[in-house]
Amino acid sequence: MWSVADLLRVEERAALATVTPGERVALALSLGARDLEAFRLAHEPPLEPAEAARVLERRRQQSRRPSRCLAELIG
Repeated sequence: MWSVADLLRVEERAALATVTPGERVALALSLGARDLEAFRLAHEPPLEPAEAARVLERRRQQSRRPSRCLAELIG
């Protein structure tokens, strides 16, 4: 018996199989921009786009070994 998630996964794979690589990249970039905007607006007051990107980058780097180069790049 198939679950709803299984059916959605099959449908999504079938839809993505018809998309060109360039369209996939465009889709990925638009999804990233959408998610950054949602993150930015979730703060009170809303963050500036550059600040929201910096916050997310810092969070991603927290569990990594410290790097002075990256610290200087992302603040």
